[in-house]
Amino acid sequence: MKPIFSRRGLIVSCQALPGEPLYWQGTMARMAQAAELGGAIGIRANGPDDIRDIKAVVKLPVIGLLKRDIPGSDIYITPELVDVQAIIEAGADVVAMDMTNREDRAEKVVPLIRHCHEAGVAVMADISTFEEGVLAESLGADLISTTMSGYTPYSPKQEGPDLELVRQLARKLTKPLVAEGRIWSPAEAEEAMEAGAEYVVVGGAITRPQFITQKYAERLGRYLDRTASSR
Repeated sequence: MKPIFSRRGLIVSCQALPGEPLYWQGTMARMAQAAELGGAIGIRANGPDDIRDIKAVVKLPVIGLLKRDIPGSDIYITPELVDVQAIIEAGADVVAMDMTNREDRAEKVVPLIRHCHEAGVAVMADISTFEEGVLAESLGADLISTTMSGYTPYSPKQEGPDLELVRQLARKLTKPLVAEGRIWSPAEAEEAMEAGAEYVVVGGAITRPQFITQKYAERLGRYLDRTASSR
């Protein structure tokens, strides 16, 4: 399979969930345009509608996924074949899917990976641990991403990115490694690449203004608390 991205660099995740202020048809396409103008090399997007809208206005490769809740399951990132098919039909260049070690997921993703490859579309494995990353590569994933670190019960819970996981995987994998999850500053993005990532995905710090505002408000709130107590 030919290279997906033109060079190493920044992939911007343009996603908004129901109930969020930017959850509106066409908004994520505008976000993607802004990301392209700013120098991003790719876009990550959720759902066929946003994928189609984004593909219509940017020239960058799009990593598509479909977040869908299934009762009784913790797997919500592109859980089933029908979701894979919808993403491919929408025009995504890469399909991202949960490849964590839950609910016999390894066995279930094999036909999903095969379907993507038969359609000429690459697969990104969203994983949370070193073992999951190694297994995802062996199952045929074309990109391995640390997306799920901190979001499974057995992976580290921390405020910043899991750079140790990036380092460990970079020493083992032969497929491109993607650092994703809780990257809040250009400095952290650079650290992730220094740790061995080929690509760095940033979402909330760029495209979710409510979380950006919250970071500033919480930091200033702590400052005001400290200064008030010292008076």
